[in-house]
Amino acid sequence: MRTLVIGDKRWSSWSMRPWLALKQGGIAFDEHVVRLRRPDTRAQIAAVSPSGKVPLLIDGELTIWDSLAICEWAAERVPSLWPSDPSARAIARSVSAEMHSSFVAMRTEMSMDVELRTKKELSPEARADADRVMAIWRETRAKWGQNGDFLFGAFSIADCFYAPVVTRFRSYGVALDDTAARYSEAIFAHPHVRAWCDAAERD
Repeated sequence: MRTLVIGDKRWSSWSMRPWLALKQGGIAFDEHVVRLRRPDTRAQIAAVSPSGKVPLLIDGELTIWDSLAICEWAAERVPSLWPSDPSARAIARSVSAEMHSSFVAMRTEMSMDVELRTKKELSPEARADADRVMAIWRETRAKWGQNGDFLFGAFSIADCFYAPVVTRFRSYGVALDDTAARYSEAIFAHPHVRAWCDAAERD
């Protein structure tokens, strides 16, 4: 049985992404949660992860220690995790990679906390990050979203990558345009996102 090692659902945005992808793909896995922000957290992660970080997928002798790499591994088994149209698939990969590597100010000022509800004044840099995210949502929904409620119609890895941002916008009271508001509603209504958030609240 393969195991996905993750951090607390309340805080670990990187863990949420592959967890959603595996759930959406119907790929069975055991879940091992490492409690974050504790004295022994670093030692617990170091005992299993070559990068010293979570998430981490262990499948027999194979260990994958990056969230996007885990999602790509899942998509090789369940191709529908990416859009079927080649152009849409290329853009879905592009916006997922952008989320994976960018938006430093937004991440710094709005760390994920599923339970938090507050109003935060963002720096110009974080505001620009949030605006770029919403522009991505508008562009992908307008071009590819006619056949469903998500960025490329059906729920895909791209949505797995932006779902934690939806929780951040809610947590910090970020004003949303109409497209972002509708997309956020769809994300929070998704059964796997609901399951993650419910577990975070129980924790």
